[in-house]
Amino acid sequence: MKRRSVYMFVILFLSLFACKQKPVPVGHQTLKVDAPFEMPEIIYPDFSACEEFVITDFGAVQDNRQNTSAAIAKAIDAASISGGRVIVPEGEWLCGKIHLKSNVNLHLKKGAVLLFSDNPEDYLPAVYTTWEGMECYNYSPLIYAYECKNVGISGEGELKAKMDLWKVWFARPPAHMNSLKRLYEMASTDVPVEERQMVNDTANLRPHFIQFNRCENVLLDGFTITNSPFWTIHPYLCKNVVVRNLNVFAHGHNNDGVDPEMSQNMLIENCVFDQGDDAIAVKSGRNQDAWRLNTPTKNLVIRNCMVKNGHQLLAIGSEMSGGVENVYMDSCTVADGASMFHLFYLKTNERRGGFIKNIFVKNIKADSVSKGVLGIETDVLYQWRDLVPTYERRLTSISDIHLENFEVNKVQFVSRILGDEELPVKNVFLKNISVKNVEAEDYIHENVINFRRED
Repeated sequence: MKRRSVYMFVILFLSLFACKQKPVPVGHQTLKVDAPFEMPEIIYPDFSACEEFVITDFGAVQDNRQNTSAAIAKAIDAASISGGRVIVPEGEWLCGKIHLKSNVNLHLKKGAVLLFSDNPEDYLPAVYTTWEGMECYNYSPLIYAYECKNVGISGEGELKAKMDLWKVWFARPPAHMNSLKRLYEMASTDVPVEERQMVNDTANLRPHFIQFNRCENVLLDGFTITNSPFWTIHPYLCKNVVVRNLNVFAHGHNNDGVDPEMSQNMLIENCVFDQGDDAIAVKSGRNQDAWRLNTPTKNLVIRNCMVKNGHQLLAIGSEMSGGVENVYMDSCTVADGASMFHLFYLKTNERRGGFIKNIFVKNIKADSVSKGVLGIETDVLYQWRDLVPTYERRLTSISDIHLENFEVNKVQFVSRILGDEELPVKNVFLKNISVKNVEAEDYIHENVINFRRED
């Protein structure tokens, strides 16, 4: 009996010891990315061995927004303690805002749909965010992470936004434009961000779908996004970001696919974009805010992506006052029949300042685009030209643009470069650009120094 008792005690002790072992923390992967510039290794989180926290264990109920939202928040809190995966099981789950925390992976199982409410009240209180390059307090993004490290969204499921109200907000009536004017004036005169409160009855500044704000080691992998109130994926002031294997569909006003802004060391690969605006829009802040933050978008690689629709395949600007350098797009395709203006488009104006340099776009295939292969414009102000004054004039330096190995059936022009007379565009190189049908002119150029095309 004594021997049996000792044996049972040992088994019990080992079982208790095993139960009390610390959960496996978040791991890390490093990714070396080839680029025509010195590209640092990207560090991103590995949640594969972490504990799982299923939202139904925390009270999630389908068709119950309040219970599901609260359950997701509780699961995120629990997962963040030691690192974990918040699991959304198969089925449609109506919810409000989701605020991620460090060491948390929101994981969507196959067949899972997170359906986000379009009630603005569900995205309050206001959070520290941005609107078109200007910092402010506004409605929370549908999924938001602020100053997080090791954070991600993954899985084969879907993130979907209800759009009934956001569609109404697409309009820009006078009250909305007056709110934009007020924000612009506050940003231009260095009013503290805490005082830039933009939630009121008339501003109607739509929230981003996903914003990672000042985060490090970010992974987005595998899921589908359907619809978006505003910019769809927005890494802002982030470092080490991997976006891959996503299927993004959002047709509406300002529905860019992904907007890297003042972010560094980033890879976008193997994604499909079907957008109502630019597919990939590289940003770097607007005017005084960006000059204050002084953080360029740098070391960005985009590869093996398909664009079904979008204003541009790749755009830079016009919010690029912090500077953009070391961008490489490789082996991307525009679907036949896609609605598109340019394959590569750079836009700025006399208020932006900053710089654009060391941009490489290579191995691109497209059927037809309504404008051209390359567009560079330095006087793009849209509605802002007459809405607000120029508080400080700063021109943008644009140089060292490389395009190589393009196959396109039809364009209006190959390149249109409208540089500034005081600060011309410099060093633009086109190589092996095959265009079967140019409907207008090959080149429409003003104020360009050292343009060269080689076949």
